[in-house]
Amino acid sequence: MNFSLEYLVREPKIKLDKNPLLLLIHGYGSNEQDLFSFATELPNEYYIVSVRAPYDIQYGSYAWYAINFDANQNKFSDNEQARTSRDLIAQFIDELEANYSIDSNNVTLIGFSQGAILSYAVALSHPEKVQKVVALSGYLNAEILEENYLKNSFSNLKIFAAHGTVDQVIPVEWARKAKPFLDNLGINTTSKEYPIGHGVSPQEFNDFKNWLEK
Repeated sequence: MNFSLEYLVREPKIKLDKNPLLLLIHGYGSNEQDLFSFATELPNEYYIVSVRAPYDIQYGSYAWYAINFDANQNKFSDNEQARTSRDLIAQFIDELEANYSIDSNNVTLIGFSQGAILSYAVALSHPEKVQKVVALSGYLNAEILEENYLKNSFSNLKIFAAHGTVDQVIPVEWARKAKPFLDNLGINTTSKEYPIGHGVSPQEFNDFKNWLEK
């Protein structure tokens, strides 16, 4: 079968009838190799799949959507491309489940930066496909959610959101808006901050790993 997105996979070291899935979603200008470096540190029972964004910006660099600047250097996200990517990831989860023995009731998205923004969008638009989200150094963009997302049931969705307090790429103030938004939807959310910039600290990595294993 042809997959709608390029990816890398680490098969589970402990084979069950159906294994849980960790889907790694990289940030702007990166590729599927980036977060895959985490794979060896993640729990052995998971399928670990790292996916490549569809928009090619230059050799070896990809984006889930374009970020454009106006004459005053204000940033604009291409929300149309972001919605297309949201739907591609949702479709890709179905393709993985059709081709690997994945437990469809145990799917986790781990997204960094633009990947975290997309992880929120996929999970809130399709909570029937995703049970957990780890959103690292991203924010929640309500404009790229499915129009009817409020009709969804979020009772099985859990979110771990983490951000650096001195993030120079995505201000921590943007990230902080996610928790009240998610609380309002009744979603079980853990939110943490770390004294770092736009990256993942060892402490943060350990915290989300422990959260996953709970």
